[in-house]
Amino acid sequence: MTSAPKYYHHGRSPAAWAGSIAAAVGFIIVAIAAMLGPNWTLVIIGAAIVLVAGLATLIMKIMGFGQP
Repeated sequence: MTSAPKYYHHGRSPAAWAGSIAAAVGFIIVAIAAMLGPNWTLVIIGAAIVLVAGLATLIMKIMGFGQP
């Protein structure tokens, strides 16, 4: 007998939390880097973190840690 997947209301899933927090960190890094001159190395690192956050969210959702 299989159990139904856990229902998360309004995106309160581990995938959503991980992606949101990682993307927020990336955006903060980009914002700080933009104010520092801009420091293009940090801008690219921050943007890469945002992209990895989206990819991690997608992978976690596929693994069953997100909303169906």
